[in-house]
This record gives sequence, structure tokens and C-alpha cells, in this order.
Amino acid sequence: MILNVLFLSELFYPHGGGAELATYLYAKLLSEEGINVVVVTNRFGEEPEIFKKQNLVIYRLPMFEKATSTKYSILEKVGVLFSSFMRKLIKEADVVYIPRFWYSAIPLAKLYKKPVVVHLHDYIPICPLSNLYNMLEDKICARKKGFCSFGCIYTWEKMRGRNFLESMYSVALNSTVGVLLGKFLRLCDAVICVSETHRNIIVKADPSLRSKTYKIYNPLPAISHMDVEGDNFGYFGGPNYLKGFHLIYQAAKWVNINKGNIMNIHATNFFPISKSFQDVLGKYGFTLYGRLNEEKYKKLYRKLRCVVVPSIWPETFSYVAVEALLRGRLVIASEIGAIPEVTKDCDAYLFPTGNFKLLATTMLHVKDMNKETIIDLGVRNREIMKKKFSNEKTIKKFVNLLTWAA
Repeated sequence: MILNVLFLSELFYPHGGGAELATYLYAKLLSEEGINVVVVTNRFGEEPEIFKKQNLVIYRLPMFEKATSTKYSILEKVGVLFSSFMRKLIKEADVVYIPRFWYSAIPLAKLYKKPVVVHLHDYIPICPLSNLYNMLEDKICARKKGFCSFGCIYTWEKMRGRNFLESMYSVALNSTVGVLLGKFLRLCDAVICVSETHRNIIVKADPSLRSKTYKIYNPLPAISHMDVEGDNFGYFGGPNYLKGFHLIYQAAKWVNINKGNIMNIHATNFFPISKSFQDVLGKYGFTLYGRLNEEKYKKLYRKLRCVVVPSIWPETFSYVAVEALLRGRLVIASEIGAIPEVTKDCDAYLFPTGNFKLLATTMLHVKDMNKETIIDLGVRNREIMKKKFSNEKTIKKFVNLLTWAA
């Protein structure tokens, strides 16, 4: 039997982040396996309404203009969801696959007696903000069953630069509708987590999901080894507090003040910021970039000997760390979430989350390593990761789960 799988994803690569990249790779790899894949997603700008290639069809519908705050924007598109077009696609599907936030489609799919597989890339069933981090106490959240305090939500939004009205709107949605998303999830047939650590955290907080929850590592894009041509560090999390930018900044400042060294850190995903702030960061060795195209990204990567992942939230997978190891780079990362799991057996330097002084001394250690050692360790890391995260294994598990659900 040839499976017909319907992907309902409000964003699709190149829009979004790691979750959307994984969704794109699953669609591509499944279609190459002979499975019929139909993707329904949002349309931006002049993108084609329909894209067809082999067994893959992508329908882009004009639903919203910005690729931000889509978690609730997609729930408002009731007209799209109940359109004759969408109902026809659901009826024709053997499995409905929801990789992000289109949870309102789950009851409709079940109405048509279609199996539903939901893919989690964060903690949305147990945390409306999806990051499982208590902003008021500055630590991983220990609350149960998907409830966030008003103060935590408000603090998070203000930290992201939202004004008062935007922050209060988020409080209203996340404390009401956000809780319902977890209830929608319980109607599905299977839930995919992207690491064993991710799965353990989910089922510990909500044991009712244990029997339907599975671990499948994310598929990987074609990542080639890159020669190490420079002695610099890379950081790819932007100014995001949860990604730990404040920690790498504190580490670089500490090194400069106490050791008189400049670390030379190339940091991406920064939006336009004040010249004064850029000057401060530049003093401690930071070179800032926005979101780079592929050519500029690879050019930057060749300058790096090491990638730093100082996250303070429990990462569910970490494409950044995995890519760095596949590129033949050393990794310095927080010992949190799934990072120890995905870097296991590699020469990666893990430090206790939040300890910027240990991060600083580790960066100094890596900076002082000779280039031959860096290259040798990088080659070894790449070989370990290629075996560990084989797309062949990943797709086999994914297809088996879809077949079982159907």
C-alpha cells in the first residue's frame, strides 16, 4: 500500500527554524521513499501557490503575513480548516501529520476517522510558552499539566521587547487557549519527540501521554565537512536569553578583564541594534551578523574552530550542536536538556548551565589548542555523528510509525 500523508504545517522551510527544517526534510525524504506527501502551509510574498515534484505536493495558502506568533494565528483560520479544499485533503489522507501548532485540525481529522501523528519540537503540551522555563525564578519550570503563571508569561514577553498591550494579549492567550492545546494533543494517535530526554520530560509531566509517545531523532540536511581556516568561535542563537547570549557575553567580558584576551566570537541572527551596543560587544570580540544566506554562512563557518551553545532552557535536540560536530568543529555547550544525549561519545566540552566562568576558561582552553588537534578531533566527531544520526535509520522509524498509525 502506498501511503498518503497530509502535512499541516503553518510554516515551511525556508521559513521558521529547526522544527520547520525537520518538517521539510521529512517531506522530502518520505517522497523519495515513494510515499505521497501533501503539504499545506502559509504563503509569503510571491511564492508559488502550488509546487509539485515527484510524490511531493505543496499548497501555499495566504493565511497570515508574518512568520511570527503563528501558534495562535493558525488557530484563528477556521475558514481555511473547514473549507471544502481542506476537508477533501483530509478525506484522501491515510495519515494526518502535524509537526507544529495546527492542533485545531486534530478534532476535524478524528471526525473523519483519520489517524493523527503529532511531532513535538518543544514542550507545548506541558508549557504554553513551549520552553519549559520559569522566567520569574530563572530556572527550568516544575509546573505540571500545561499551566504558566501570568507573571512568567508577562516577563517573557517583555524580555522579547513586546509592549504592555502585546504582553497582556499573550498572557490572555497562553493562560487560556494555550492550555487547550495540550488537551487537543491527547486526541491524537501518536506523539513524536526528538530525543529520549525530550520524551522523558514530557511523559514525566503528563504520564497519560506515555503509551503514545515515541522518540525519533530529527533528520539531517546534507552537511559536509568544512576545513578549519580560522581560530574563531561561533554562536548562532541571536540575543535570545534562553539561548544563553548573556552567558557568552559574560564569558567574553570576564576573559578580557581577567586575562586581557579577545575571544573573536562571530554571532548570527542579530537584528539591527544600536551602534553603542555594537561597540560594547565589539570591545569584547563580538562580530555581529543578521540571518545569513547559504554562501555567507559557509564562509563564516570556515573561520570557526569551535561553536558555543550556552542555552539555559532544556533543548529538545540542538541542530546547532549536531551541525557543528558534522562540520568537524569542536563544541562547547551547556549540560542541559538533550545536549548531553546528542553529543555523547564526541569530544564536546559541556559545562554546568549558567556557569559563565567555566565557559570562559573552556573557551580559553580551546583557543590555545593547536590546529592539528582541532582538526583531528573534528574528523573523529564527524564520523561518530554520521553513524549516530543516520537519515536511513530515522526515516525507517518514521515510516514504520506512519504505517502503524494508518
